[in-house]
Amino acid sequence: MPNPIPAKEIYDEAIVIDALNVSNWKSPTVYESLAASGTTAINATLVTWENFQQTLGYIVDWQDIFRERSAQIIQVMSVDDILKAKQDGKVGVILGWQNSTPIENDLRRIELFRSLGVLIMQLTFHERNFIGNGCLERGDAGLSNFGIDAVHEMNRMGILIDLSHCGERTTLNAIEMSSKPVACTHANAQSFHMHPRNKTDEALKLLAERGGVVGATAFNMFLPGGRESTIENFVDAIDDLVQRIGIEHVGFGTDFTQDQPQEFWDYIGAQQGTKLPSTFYDGPEGYAELAHAPKGLETPDKIPALTDSLLARGYKPADITLILGGNWLRLFREVWTD
Repeated sequence: MPNPIPAKEIYDEAIVIDALNVSNWKSPTVYESLAASGTTAINATLVTWENFQQTLGYIVDWQDIFRERSAQIIQVMSVDDILKAKQDGKVGVILGWQNSTPIENDLRRIELFRSLGVLIMQLTFHERNFIGNGCLERGDAGLSNFGIDAVHEMNRMGILIDLSHCGERTTLNAIEMSSKPVACTHANAQSFHMHPRNKTDEALKLLAERGGVVGATAFNMFLPGGRESTIENFVDAIDDLVQRIGIEHVGFGTDFTQDQPQEFWDYIGAQQGTKLPSTFYDGPEGYAELAHAPKGLETPDKIPALTDSLLARGYKPADITLILGGNWLRLFREVWTD
């Protein structure tokens, strides 16, 4: 009987994609941790509540970062850039949104932002916008007329639609209306742990039937163990999704918030980014504490440990490579065309 493939070898050869990282991009420690992780690519959050002008400013800032840190990272504009990042030993950065507020009321801006390298757009973040409703909005009417048109335009431009923070009807509407597979870059199943940010079985199964991918999230708030969660609890979430929707539709999106200050938590926990305290959280301090990553997976450099945990649970190397990034790569290939 041949010797089993070592975890390190599986990880080193795999394309590893973290489908959501919202760390402090001004912190040198964040880039050091990413470099040490061996991660091939990340979906780096550019937007939560920002408007059109603010987002353009952030894209300009990122151009400086790409230039200054060219030895560590490259901007991902296509699947080929992810493969190049792997070959060169760098981290590919995909610019993504957690809200579609930057398009404001003008659908033409979707094409503009696609040309600037925004490859993933989440429709809503927590609350209601012109497109639809977030998971923490008091009611969910689903996609608006404008939202349906936005979904079609994102399809046309080859942008991956993210539904992680969307309300249930908005989520189901978007899956049904989209002509291309969609994603939840960072969400678990509500049946695994009940939280409005996690997804119903109906939504998860429909998304998978249409070819989409769900990234299990490591946010303590969305795991049964809460603030006492460990990396094994996170692997429980991965395993749960595999059992629900199949190995071909599961990845991971850690939702790392490395080195983020209290101001960050105040901002994302505020209504529309401006009213604090909001009506959908008890308070930003409790939210920030619960939101930390599980023990054993606090920062990107700990990601390789996922391979050991998955091997210990009986996953085959080929299936582990799908979870680590193979499924995301397949989805990107299908969607990032126009």
